[in-house]
Amino acid sequence: MPEPHPAPAYRRILLKVSGEALAGGQGYGIEPDTLGRIAQEIGEVVAMGVQLAVVIGGGNIFRGIAASAGGMDRATGDYMGMLATVINALAFQDAVEKAGVPTRVLSAIEMRAVAEPYIRRRAIRHLEKGRVVVFAAGTGNPFFTTDTAGALRAVEIGAEVILKATTVDGIYTADPKKDPAAVRLPRVSYIEALNRGLHVMDTTAISLCMDNKLPIVVFDLTRRGNIRRIVLGEAVGSTVSGDASAPKG
Repeated sequence: MPEPHPAPAYRRILLKVSGEALAGGQGYGIEPDTLGRIAQEIGEVVAMGVQLAVVIGGGNIFRGIAASAGGMDRATGDYMGMLATVINALAFQDAVEKAGVPTRVLSAIEMRAVAEPYIRRRAIRHLEKGRVVVFAAGTGNPFFTTDTAGALRAVEIGAEVILKATTVDGIYTADPKKDPAAVRLPRVSYIEALNRGLHVMDTTAISLCMDNKLPIVVFDLTRRGNIRRIVLGEAVGSTVSGDASAPKG
C-alpha cells in the first residue's frame, strides 16, 4: 500500500508569484521549464488536500510604475500591467492543468472569453472543489500592486498564510546579492517589516496582513520542493507575523 501523505500544516494558502519568477533565467517573458516546475510543485501540494490560490504579477511583460516614470499616465500604465498579469495567469493555468490539476482563472477586469469574472464566493467554491484558482488583473484598480492584490484576495478567501515567492531564501537586513554582510531574519513582526523598510511586500499589503493577522512566509521559489516543505510546517525562509519571537504554526 502507498504511504499516506503527511498532514499539511495549512488547509488553504495563497501563493504570490512575481512575473519575473516566470521569466526564469531569460529575464523576460515566460520560460516554459520554470513554469512547468512550479506547476508540478503545485500539483504535489494539491494532492495533499491543500486548497491553493495564486496571484501572479506582470513584471516579466510590463510594469506600469516603470512606464509612469517614463512619462506615461500612471493609471494607464497600471491597467496595462493588469493585462500582463492575465497573460501570465493563462500560461499558468495551462501549465497547472498539464500537471493534472483543474484550474480556474478569475480576473478582476472582465474578459469573459478567457477568464471568469472575480466573484469571491465563486472563488471559494472552486477551492472547495479542489481546483487551483489563479487571480488575475490585480485588484482591478490602478495604484495598487499585485502584492496588495495578493493580501486582499488571501483575506477574502480566508487563506491561512501567504507564501511570497522570491529568488532569495528569506528576508535579509539588506540585499544579499549586493551586500555580503546582509543577515537573514528568520522571523519578523509586521511593525518591524514596515519600520525597517524590509521590502517584504509593499506597505499597503503588509498593513492589510497585520490588520487581519495573516502571516507571510517569504521563501526561495528556485529551490525545488520549498512549497511542499512550507505546507508541511517546516521552517523554510522567513515568516512575518504579529510576534517575531513566536514559534511557527
